[in-house]
Amino acid sequence: MKAQQLREQSVEELERTLSDLEEQLFKLRFQKSTGQIENPIKIREVRRDIARVLTVLNELSTEEKAG
Repeated sequence: MKAQQLREQSVEELERTLSDLEEQLFKLRFQKSTGQIENPIKIREVRRDIARVLTVLNELSTEEKAG
């Protein structure tokens, strides 16, 4: 997921995306603990996507406070 794609979304869409990613991360961690994970690198990718979403949300809130 690219940051530019995230910047085109509304705040509600970003929050929904964040919720979905957190749920996906939980499922991946559960799979890892039970030894059923197929691609362990997927955990890193999801964590980075979560960070991107949080960064864009932070940028938007900073713009609102400044603007």
